[in-house]
Formats: sequence, C-alpha cells, structure tokens
Amino acid sequence: MATYSSIDQANAAVAQRIIDAQPRLVDVVPAKTVIPALEGRLILHAGPPIAFEDMPDPVQGAAIGATLFEGWAQDEESARRMCSEEIQFAPNNDFRAVGAMGGILTGSIPVFVVDNATDGNRAYTSMHEGEGKVLRFGVYDQAVGDHLVWMRDVLGAGLSEALKLFPDGGLAVNPILAQAVTMGDDFHVRITAASSLMFRELAPKLVRVGMPQEQIESVLDFLAGNVNFFLTLGMASGKATLDAAATVNAGSVVTCMTRNGREFAIRVSGLGDRWFTGPEEELDTLYFPGFTDADACPDTGDSAIVEAYGFGGLVSVAAPAVQQMVGTGEGGFAEALATSEEQAEIVVTHNPNMPIPNWDFKGVPVGIDIRKVVSTGIAPLITTAVMHKEAGIGMVGIGKVRASMPCFTSALEALADARGITPTA
Repeated sequence: MATYSSIDQANAAVAQRIIDAQPRLVDVVPAKTVIPALEGRLILHAGPPIAFEDMPDPVQGAAIGATLFEGWAQDEESARRMCSEEIQFAPNNDFRAVGAMGGILTGSIPVFVVDNATDGNRAYTSMHEGEGKVLRFGVYDQAVGDHLVWMRDVLGAGLSEALKLFPDGGLAVNPILAQAVTMGDDFHVRITAASSLMFRELAPKLVRVGMPQEQIESVLDFLAGNVNFFLTLGMASGKATLDAAATVNAGSVVTCMTRNGREFAIRVSGLGDRWFTGPEEELDTLYFPGFTDADACPDTGDSAIVEAYGFGGLVSVAAPAVQQMVGTGEGGFAEALATSEEQAEIVVTHNPNMPIPNWDFKGVPVGIDIRKVVSTGIAPLITTAVMHKEAGIGMVGIGKVRASMPCFTSALEALADARGITPTA
C-alpha cells in the first residue's frame, strides 16, 4: 500500500483515481445476480442506516412495493408487517450500490452493472423508471409492479443483449459525461443531453438483438420519452469511480454523500467506510402548481453521489437553465457562475478531460476536500428532485439544498484524531 507524506499528496492520488476512472455500462441483470445477499429477505435503501419505522412515508411505501414485487407478501398490510418485523434493511452503499430517492433495491429488481475498467471494480443501481407513479416515490399499485416486471423481462433483457454488441464490452460513460456537460446537463436535475446521447448509442444495438416487434417498440418508446434515464447510470458511474478512489485509504476527500430522509451522511477517503452524519438542511424548492413546503418530504436518496463525483450543483455554470428550475427559480447565468466558482473553492482539482466551455474551459471539479469545506464554511450544493411527504403522490418540485456541515466537522475531527493531531486552543 502506498504511503503519503501529506494529506495534500494523498488527495492528489485520490483525485487522480477519479480522473483516470473509465466507467462502462456492461450489463443489466436482476440485482441478486450481482449482490448475493439479496437472495435472502434483505432490502437495500438510500442513505446511512435507518430502521423501517424511521423512514419517511414514501420510502416505507417503496419498501412495501418491493416486498409485494418479490412475492414475499400478498397485500399491503402483510407487507408492512414484514417490513417492520421480519425483513432486514441495509444501506445500498454497503453493497457497492446506489439508488435514487428512496433507493429501495431487492433481488428481482433489474440493475445497471457498471464496471470501472481502470481499477476493475463494479457498482450497481436500479434503472430509472420514468416519472409519475413509480416505486422510488413510494407508489406500489399493480401498475408499478407490472412496470417493474416489464423493466426486468423486456427492457433489462434487451439492454443486456445490446450491451454485448459494443466492441469494448460495454457502453463507455465518460464520453457521454464529457459531451453532455457542454450541452447544458448538470446530471442531477437536468439529464436531457446525456439521456439522448445514451439513447443514440443504445438504439442501433437494440434493433439488432432480435426482440419481437411489440417489445422493441415499447423499449424504444420508453427510452426516447425518458429524458432522465441516464440519471442512475451517472450515479453508478460515480459510485464505481469513488469506490476506486477510496482504496487510496488516505487523504480528506469525500467518497460518498447521501441522505435517508432523516440524516445526511458522508464517507471520507482516509476514514474507510465510517459514516459521518448530521441533520438535513432545509430544501429550497420550486414547487409544481398546487404544492407548498407543507407537502415536501425531507431530502432522500443516494443521488448526492453525483455531487461527490463533481457534477450536480458543482457544475451549475454548465447548466444555467437549471437556475430557472431549482429553488426559487429566479437565478440566472451570473448566479450559476458564482455557484460553480464558490464550489471550486472546496475541491482538490479539476478534470482536464471534461472541460466546460462557458467556464473558460475549466474542467469539472474533482474531489471535495473536507478541510476546505470546514475552513471556508462552504458546504457542497446539491440539486435534487423533491417528492411528496406521503407515499403514492410522487414528485412535487425541484430544489437545491446544502450538505450538512456537521458531517464535515465531525469527519475532520476524526481525521485529526486518526493522524494524532491535537487541536490547538
């Protein structure tokens, strides 16, 4: 194992792992195929550990829906009882996985398999279901179950075969990231360009795998109409990349950011798999007509991995249109530029392989440094979807939120303790 003479030297090594990573989408399979623990009655969720009883209502709803989908229960009442008394729960991140919103994952749910060709590690995530009444918002009616079956047996099976037709054994993600960031995506609330580029790559392969006409039409229609389909692929790519960076096992770089609706949490390169948690900050949301703060669920999901990866709120300058979509919706380009300039103060470096033209071709930010977060008082800014506090209603707006500062201060204290540094009075 390499040793480093300073935290800065270690952070440079961590950042280089992030820059060098080559994530590829190589397969789509039922989750239990790649996460053996899901052969049993285990449900994975977003964020740090949380008991079923403490989960927000939509996350509980998603867990109930997954229980019904697996056939472990036949009705809502028995599914809720099983979730409370029999089923085990664990964070996605403990199993090299991530999930959007509630992030609920069980063995039969199909997942993207993302391989980091540089380091040989993999990460997993469920596919984006589309909008409206979907499991990640806590909906668990028959239509949601039927859609999950279609995603597994038709969409997932078709994509699995299509990915085998790529010459390098999978769909390279970096070229999509590098191009889409120049086309206005932040990869968290605006994923339109990346989803379109992904469709362009996949569609010609899909039509060659020999699916029945009705199935190929349904798959192409779904992908063409889902402008957010790339979201979870970007999340898993960030997970694979940051997991590889974490193997440096030194430094002060954030390797995970996530939330479970009760707590915000981070992991840090020099502190292993230890969680550092803090209270969630208040969402600043632009609501859809008819909804207000009284309707909003606290922020949930592993999708803050996007910001830890260097995108989302950190690349606001690349996605100025997002300023009219999040929070008060009153921002313009000047605010987008100011946000990215601010966020650049808390990172180690920039990725020269992903330049942003309207930022004087400065690269995507790389490596959030907890020391800089604490010393500047600048918390990472996260752009996010906002869902209703009650299961089954769905998305109510788009917002932005700051990461919880206590996570960073407690992590820095732990890092100082691990290095035998005594704070001066």
